[in-house]
Amino acid sequence: MAGKGMKTEALWTHLYWLTVLAEQGSFTRAAERLDVSKAAVSQKIKELETLTGVALVQRTTRSVRLTSAGEQLAGELREPFTRIAESVYRVRDEAGPVRGQVRISAPVAFARQQLVPIIGDFLREYPQVRLQLDVTDRLVSLGGEGFDLAIRHSQSLPETHVALPLCATRALLVASPAYLAQHGVPQTPDALLQHNCLWYPRGPDAPQWRFQSHQGGETLTVKIQGNFATNNSESIRDAALQGAGIAMLPDFSARAALESGALQPVLSSWQAIDAFADRLWVVRPYAAQVPRAVTTFIHWLRARFIDG
Repeated sequence: MAGKGMKTEALWTHLYWLTVLAEQGSFTRAAERLDVSKAAVSQKIKELETLTGVALVQRTTRSVRLTSAGEQLAGELREPFTRIAESVYRVRDEAGPVRGQVRISAPVAFARQQLVPIIGDFLREYPQVRLQLDVTDRLVSLGGEGFDLAIRHSQSLPETHVALPLCATRALLVASPAYLAQHGVPQTPDALLQHNCLWYPRGPDAPQWRFQSHQGGETLTVKIQGNFATNNSESIRDAALQGAGIAMLPDFSARAALESGALQPVLSSWQAIDAFADRLWVVRPYAAQVPRAVTTFIHWLRARFIDG
């Protein structure tokens, strides 16, 4: 019988190249993936067919298609070879310096104002890690779009993912000194009815802001009005910096302008509630094995924000 007494360990290269051929669909692309010649791939497949005694590939002048036997064999081999590759990557990952790529999604304002200014510190500490940052307020699909982690400013988190708290946040009411000098400083939430408010739209309903008193815990809801609304807190902040009105912002978007005096706090004895999420989270897909570069970046990031 063909193949009787064959040593399967001598066929490992042949078998792996068959899985690559099945994946790529042509000898040319398989050769490019393996960084060998097209003739070398063809020869290995012919040797495998001889040793197994069955046709594994149907060849034509234009295409290559695996036979049912070839598809079955390649399909059964795919998972073992994937596990072998993962084992090799894991061993390499755990040895020596932290290395690899980390793909991150983060909200625009937080990324630009808080994350990017400190990212150089991480890259100097871990020079063999490559960070790819996608800045968007859209809630991306981590698994579907290939992200290793996301920073989320949200009350709703996916149950199928691992969510770690990054830092607490709160909403602040702010305005420029020029606006307040011209229009006056409101002393109570109801006084906002006399002001131009810059707001973050929440669906088709009329905008309203809710407040809770720091003194007695009293809660008030004010139906505000204003001539500018946008779904990006940086844009609201920039309009406030121009003296356009009173803005409600997450603290991380207002911090630098408050520290410089370009914006001033409004209604400090009241806390805005239900405007934005009260916490930032680091979210990653669940996985039994997490790359060392990913866990290192998460630990570094949380140390910077939780301790800072």
